[in-house]
Amino acid sequence: MSMLTEFRDFAVRGNVVDMAVGIVMGGAFGKIVSSFVGDVLMPPIGLLLGGVDFSDLAVTMKEAADGVAAVTLNYGAFIQTIVDFTIIAFAIFLVVKAMNTVIKKQEAAPPPPPGPSKEEALLTEIRDALRAR
Repeated sequence: MSMLTEFRDFAVRGNVVDMAVGIVMGGAFGKIVSSFVGDVLMPPIGLLLGGVDFSDLAVTMKEAADGVAAVTLNYGAFIQTIVDFTIIAFAIFLVVKAMNTVIKKQEAAPPPPPGPSKEEALLTEIRDALRAR
C-alpha cells in the first residue's frame, strides 16, 4: 500500500472527519462565547463596578518613550479570558453530561430478546408442516 493511499484511507475515516468538524465547530463556539463575554456580559459587570472597562485594565510597567510603545501588563484581558474559559468549560460540561445521560439510558434499557436460532426456526417449520398433514 503506497503512503498516499494509506494517508487517503486515514483522512477519509469517519473519526478523523468528525474530529475536524468538532475543531471547526469548537473554534466558532469559542468566538461566540468571546463575543458574548466581551460584548454582553462584561459591560454590565464593569458598570456595576463603577464603569470599569475590563479590556482596558492594565498596569504600565514602563512608559512609552522615543517612539517605543509602553510596556503594559494587561490583566483586564486576562480576566476576560478567564471568564471566556469558564463559560466554555461549563457549556462543554453540560453537553458531556447530557451525552452521558443518554448513553446511560441506552445501556439501562434491556436488550431485545434474541430471536429463535436457525435450528429452532427450522424445527418449527417441520412441526408446522407435520401438523398440517
